[in-house]
Amino acid sequence: MKHLITIIFLILSAQFSFSQIDTSKVKRTPTDTSKMQLNLDAVYNRPFLQYGKIPVAIGGYAEANTQYAVTDGVTEGFSFQMRRMTLFLSSSIHRKIKFLTEIEFEDGTKEINIEFAALDFQFHHLLNFRGGIIMNPIGAFNQNHDGPRWEFIDRPISATQLLPSTFSNVGFGFYGKIYKPNIVWAYELYLTNGLNDNIIGNAENKTFLPAAKLNPDRFEESFNGEPLTSAKTSFRYRKIGELGLSYMGGVYNKFQEDDLVLDKKRRADVIAIDFNTTIPKINTVITTEFAWTFVDVPDTYTQQFGKKQHGGFIDIVQPIIKKKMFGFEKASFNAAIRAEYVDWNVGTFNETGGNIADEIFAIVPAISFRTSPQTVLRLNYRYEWRKDILGNPASRTGAIQFGVSSYF
Repeated sequence: MKHLITIIFLILSAQFSFSQIDTSKVKRTPTDTSKMQLNLDAVYNRPFLQYGKIPVAIGGYAEANTQYAVTDGVTEGFSFQMRRMTLFLSSSIHRKIKFLTEIEFEDGTKEINIEFAALDFQFHHLLNFRGGIIMNPIGAFNQNHDGPRWEFIDRPISATQLLPSTFSNVGFGFYGKIYKPNIVWAYELYLTNGLNDNIIGNAENKTFLPAAKLNPDRFEESFNGEPLTSAKTSFRYRKIGELGLSYMGGVYNKFQEDDLVLDKKRRADVIAIDFNTTIPKINTVITTEFAWTFVDVPDTYTQQFGKKQHGGFIDIVQPIIKKKMFGFEKASFNAAIRAEYVDWNVGTFNETGGNIADEIFAIVPAISFRTSPQTVLRLNYRYEWRKDILGNPASRTGAIQFGVSSYF
């Protein structure tokens, strides 16, 4: 922790020092809009600050909000939250070797995570090698999660409570891409440290893949010696949009210890599909993602631990006004809506044949004001229905949320 704080201090000192010297040599590296972008490009397609010919660039984003929530008539009042502050560092070691790291501070300093820290070696546009802390490319949100890119304060439930949000592990792999005038195709394939038995042994008392992030040793060693496989292919056609198919899976249990067999190998597998498009002329942006999980739960566990889960979300964002407003040259006012659903236990009770519930549905209308594509003020109203495992009448939560998010 002390070393990490020292690094951050040096980074911020460097940024402050830039303001004390010739600012004409400080340049902002813009995001690349020269080619059709995919979700896998999001890790590098961010604004950075660079001084002169120094090969290191710095960037980041912050987001903060307030909310007032009521659940079945009970409220805890207003809360102000510093959701996260994230720092990026990138370096061009060679014209074909680059490094990037992403360090995130959540809820003040309640959580500090290295979400990405990898070296990329570019041998050919179809064969690039990546090694280090890699963000597993399951779905699209896991890669393209920066707060300033979204009109919604909360991250999608399916990306945070069904899939592990911003899930990363140490490993190696390959990626590549082909560009044509109206088409781009890409792939990613990685082997990393993987899941662990926290997914069925956690405070949620249910099958809960995000609990895999609770293992503090996953950046040091594999939990069971079995690698996690992550694979994704993406296709974008200029007139239609981007379609992504992804898979993540591996053994999650400790099946052997010092040559002593403890259990059979039990797998957890995830399949996800994502799609995004922009409708011409009216510029409506549609983003959706859906995922299915399959977990080999031991028969000794109760039925509250689901063997199958699914969920997803759809966002629709409609620009209303795009022009110079309040002194901001590229301002826009947008209306948006999100619908999302997660079922943590797909199936029926063995004894009665009745449906196992344990599900949530939410709808989130929103309005946002963007002073630029990199900075957004957001007002959301969140309304959700949550059912317990027995399918009792749903608890209902309504929340008013206001927040800001910006790259810096």
